[in-house]
Amino acid sequence: MSALVGAISKDITFNLVMEKKEKNKNTEPTRDDPEKTEGEGHEDDEDDEAEEEDTKQKKALEKKELELGPQFSLKEQLEKDKDDESLRRWKEQLLGAVDFSAVGGESKEPEVKIQSLSILCKDRPDLVFAIPLAVNPKDRLFTLKEGSPYHVKFTFVVSSNIVSGLKYIHTVWKARLKVDNTKIMLGTFSPQLEPYTYEMEEETTPSGMFARGSYSARSKFVDDDGKCYLDFSYTFDIQKNWPSTT
Repeated sequence: MSALVGAISKDITFNLVMEKKEKNKNTEPTRDDPEKTEGEGHEDDEDDEAEEEDTKQKKALEKKELELGPQFSLKEQLEKDKDDESLRRWKEQLLGAVDFSAVGGESKEPEVKIQSLSILCKDRPDLVFAIPLAVNPKDRLFTLKEGSPYHVKFTFVVSSNIVSGLKYIHTVWKARLKVDNTKIMLGTFSPQLEPYTYEMEEETTPSGMFARGSYSARSKFVDDDGKCYLDFSYTFDIQKNWPSTT
């Protein structure tokens, strides 16, 4: 009886081991079939590359769709939808009486020319500088007294087409350390012969021993399409007292 039981136990154990091996053979890759394993990994890599490429193309398409800019010249804009009375009146209100021969309404790209930079300080003569500046960027352009309120004013002319989202970007360094980075949205402007004037909010120069000294500045005018109309640099000082006017 014990021999019979032992034989049956061996048969059961042998069958279980064989079933387990067969199951592992069907579910796991083995060294006997390396080409299958490598092939499956290669297919996974191709899927990942395809997904990455699809993502890049999708982002590029979305970026292209968001890149807005003038698609029509000013003249074409006015003539487009001219049968729509309400739209025509809105365009006339926005643009006013435009002389195409004077502002160049045939171009699809706007043009912005910055004419002057002014520093306005109370009880002091206005500091007005024509653009482009006539001094070397490393030469001192002006000196301000510490703790003094002041305004910055620009005059500029827009021609050819409407400029959308004109921005003023201003960065200041002292001893190679960035101390100010300002971005101001000036707005959207239609072409006209008369220059526009934009005066910024009042600011106050810093004060104290560590605030005095030489500063370098860089200013840019950029629109919504990333087109830069002016990029210039200059140097100025902040001192304890106003410079002598004599």
